[in-house]
Amino acid sequence: MAGTINKKTRVTLKAAFAAFGVYFCMYGFRKPFTVASFEGLSYFGVDYKILIIIAQAVGYFISKFIGIKFISELKPSKRLSYLFSFIAIAELSLLGFAVVPAPYNILFMFLNGIPLGMIWGIVFSYIEGRKTTEIIGLFLCSSFVVSSGFTKSVGKFLMDTFSISEFWMPFSAGLIFIIPLLVFGILLERIPKPTEEDILLKSKRQPLNGSERKALVQQFFVPIVCIIFLYISLTVLRDFRDNFNREIWDGLHFHFDSSIFTLTEIPIAIMVLVILSFMVKVKNNKRAFAYYHYILFGGILVVGFSTYMFQQGSLSPFLWMTISGFGMYICYIPFNGIYFDRMIAAFDIKGNVGFLIYIVDSFGYLGSVLILLYKNFGSSQTSWLNFYISLNYIITITVLILSIIAFLAFKKKSKPKSNSNRYINFDASKIL
Repeated sequence: MAGTINKKTRVTLKAAFAAFGVYFCMYGFRKPFTVASFEGLSYFGVDYKILIIIAQAVGYFISKFIGIKFISELKPSKRLSYLFSFIAIAELSLLGFAVVPAPYNILFMFLNGIPLGMIWGIVFSYIEGRKTTEIIGLFLCSSFVVSSGFTKSVGKFLMDTFSISEFWMPFSAGLIFIIPLLVFGILLERIPKPTEEDILLKSKRQPLNGSERKALVQQFFVPIVCIIFLYISLTVLRDFRDNFNREIWDGLHFHFDSSIFTLTEIPIAIMVLVILSFMVKVKNNKRAFAYYHYILFGGILVVGFSTYMFQQGSLSPFLWMTISGFGMYICYIPFNGIYFDRMIAAFDIKGNVGFLIYIVDSFGYLGSVLILLYKNFGSSQTSWLNFYISLNYIITITVLILSIIAFLAFKKKSKPKSNSNRYINFDASKIL
């Protein structure tokens, strides 16, 4: 028995380590450019930094719609080759961004976003449908909390220490992460397939054809629509905070060096990881699915309340950015896989997580693009800090309303079955 337990633990740790590493390194090709200010540059009446962020986000947006079909039909044998090919395309795009003069190099940031938008679905396909998917998924999700700040710190370090220009910095940062990503990718490919026990507990995951995808959306239409708009709101808040972190800190008049982008994110990642890791102990899938909604309610209230306390002078800038970031990420992270993994298991859905992730993700990046255009043309006089504060309040109210509607819609969809304790009624009164 001890040997079996140790083997399972080793598989879990190996999968978590490899998945974390791949996605952590992927951010080295995606986020370093956001630490550059590109001050004084604007084209077509739009700030240049906004233009390149929009270009990458549009690439992401398009890749998510492609991914609805591509990821849901992806064969396991093709995953690693696609993973490495997409990373290579992303890095070559950053070379084009460095070589081609502005504003024509904006096209290459768009091309950078398309392949990178596929990476999450590929990585999560390795770990879904397992007894330990939640704990592995949490390590994976924590990677983009820490990696975003870390890769920005790397970018600023390269500019400050080696005087690398803002245009060459993204490509240079990508070079640093190539070898580690190859190593982690090979490790990920070598993790064992889900066992019979995994399949029994979490349902067998399989590709979905067009008619099956349509049927799934029709079955859960109301809650899926709510989740789409809810995720749009969370993505807008997360991306704005992530892409304009430097501008927000400047607005706070907080003296900082390159480490600040990492220092605020590490405690957030630890807190989110610790809290959500307790969900692994919840074996009943419908009960766990209900708990994720309660976490969502609490997390978004933390965002709104901490922002209010900051404005009242009760929280320092550092504490506010950390606490509000924690509230946002504990809402955002489950929708990147583990929420849908429980949904599939709870309702015995024949399909895979990738399809559901890419449905909500595609619309999420559309929201990010629209909010940046609004900031430039409709609220250009508002500082980045004040705009971010307003977003916190608006999105707190929006997410709270939509999450309650989604919770009630899922509860209505739930049907009790006597043949398995997995299918108990999705009844909040029985859980409390």
